[in-house]
Amino acid sequence: MSEFIIGFITSWSYFGIFLLMVVENIFPPIPSELIMPFAGYVAANGDLNAFGVLAAGTLGSLVGTSAWYLVARMMGLERFTWLCNKLGRIATISEDDIDKAHHWFERHGGWAVFVGRLIPAVRTLISVPAGLAAMPFGRFLAISAAGTFAWTALLTAAGYLLQAGYHIVEAWVDPVSTGVVILAVVIYLWRFATWKPIKDIG
Repeated sequence: MSEFIIGFITSWSYFGIFLLMVVENIFPPIPSELIMPFAGYVAANGDLNAFGVLAAGTLGSLVGTSAWYLVARMMGLERFTWLCNKLGRIATISEDDIDKAHHWFERHGGWAVFVGRLIPAVRTLISVPAGLAAMPFGRFLAISAAGTFAWTALLTAAGYLLQAGYHIVEAWVDPVSTGVVILAVVIYLWRFATWKPIKDIG
C-alpha cells in the first residue's frame, strides 16, 4: 500500500494528493492516515513543498466532505426521516433517534463538526448531520477547514519528520483507524439485531 501511495503522489504531485483526499472523503478506500504521512515523506525528500502538500491535502479533504454535506442538505431532514422509517431494521434509526440527534446537533453542531473532523471514520460522516441540520455552508466550511487543517498538518508533519521511518506512522495509526471502523460495525450490528418496530399508539 505504501509503495502505491508514494508512487501515485510522486507521479501526480499536488494534484495526486488532492485527488486521493477527495476520494478518501467520499468513499475511503485509502485513509488519510496513510495518504498524508506518505505525502509528508515525499516532501521531506525534496520532491514536493511541505506547504503545498498541506494545502493540497486540506483542499481535497474539504471538497470531498462538502459532497456529503450537499447531498444531506438537498435531501433534507424530512425526507431523511421518511427514508429511515421505510428502511426500518436496515437503517436501525428511529424517528425519535433522529429528533434527539437533530436537537443535539443544533446545540453543539460547531464543536461536533470540528472534533468530528479529527476522528477516523467519523470525519466523513459528520458532514451528514451538518447538512440535515441546514448548518450554513460557509460556517460548515470554515469549521471543517479548521479541523481538517489541524488533522492534515499533524499527519503531514509526522511523515515529514520521520522521513525514512514513515512506516512507524502506518504501524500505529492504521490499527487505530481499523479499530474505530470495527467498533462502528459492531454497534450497527447490535442495533440491527435488537431493533424493534415502534407500535402505533391507539
